[in-house]
Amino acid sequence: MKLIERYVLRRTTTMFMATLLPLLGIVWTTQALSSINLVTDSGQSMMAFMKLATLILPSVIPLILPFAYIIGVAQTLTVMNADSELTVLNAAGSSRMLIIRPVMYLGMALSVLSFTVDNFIEPYTRMAVRQMIATAHADMLSAVIQENAFRKVTDDLYVQVSRRKGGGVLEGLFVADTRDPKVEYVYYAREGAVDEKTSALVMQDGEVHRKLPNGDVSVIKFDSYAFDLADLTERAGEATLRAKDRDLPFLLDPDPNDAQVKRNPGAFKAELHRRFTEWLLPVLFGLVALVVSVDARSHREARVHPMVTALLAALATRWLFFYAANAAEHSAYFVPLMYLIPAAVAGLALQLLMRHKSLDLPVTWRSRLLDLRDNVLSRLPGRSNAASPGNGPQS
Repeated sequence: MKLIERYVLRRTTTMFMATLLPLLGIVWTTQALSSINLVTDSGQSMMAFMKLATLILPSVIPLILPFAYIIGVAQTLTVMNADSELTVLNAAGSSRMLIIRPVMYLGMALSVLSFTVDNFIEPYTRMAVRQMIATAHADMLSAVIQENAFRKVTDDLYVQVSRRKGGGVLEGLFVADTRDPKVEYVYYAREGAVDEKTSALVMQDGEVHRKLPNGDVSVIKFDSYAFDLADLTERAGEATLRAKDRDLPFLLDPDPNDAQVKRNPGAFKAELHRRFTEWLLPVLFGLVALVVSVDARSHREARVHPMVTALLAALATRWLFFYAANAAEHSAYFVPLMYLIPAAVAGLALQLLMRHKSLDLPVTWRSRLLDLRDNVLSRLPGRSNAASPGNGPQS
């Protein structure tokens, strides 16, 4: 690698990291705080919260990585153009490949990283998060619930105990479950305890009241009844592992007897093709950033900032990926579209690069944006008089 290529690679990597870390921190913190109620309500320690936050991190990285990369590339090349470095390289007869190669090297490395995280790390962390949630609710029932007080475990699910005894035994259990709109359940039990091995609430000597929408009530008495705590956070149909929670070997050869595969096989096919296409986003965004800002431009040229153009193109591309992946769950006709999108974006970007053309907003758009800017500035306090003719000093 030549000296200029190492220089461009170093500046791009530095700008990329400077963009990635704040964005990753903001999104990661937002996702982690959304689960803090679960940890605090179940009496978990700070270490448990840090573990849960760490497990959430792999699901955030593939989303943030491409956008941090396109911002880093566009900003680096824009600064180099402002410092006349691109002009000097152009005047010295240097090939544009001196800039394109290091940018694409970094983009390909990030694409490989995204593929690895999305297919081999994130599925396992998702399953670990679900296990932590089930364990947290088990702890909520066995250690946190107060005597003679209703406790909301999740929406439409409440638990109350009369007395806590030694060994984790709960006496006088009352469970109200109205999560299913078609039927309501009320459980009474003389006592119960949480089985740590099976993560189930085992109730002894009680009865189940089952109420239908038409008002009919049926009562079933039981000597022993196990209530699965893994289903406390979601409805029965959503508590099992979904397509996003599965690893790549399972998606390549789904189990035909799996309940979720039987219920929605299109989701597993769409998830497989999504993982085979979305990992290319860093490379595609790198090409877009190069088309927008690789050429030297005059400082007097009126144009929208290259980063704005690059981000608009990146957002449009990301939306197309998102739309095609969601539509492919219900129709197999959208699966080819998931591969056509990266091929079309890459082909258009390479064509523009080979023809030495730049991707800019249309002139009419630029004119309208500049006129809008002037109108806004003219309405600001202290600028209207200065901008209006005939308001100079008078004798």
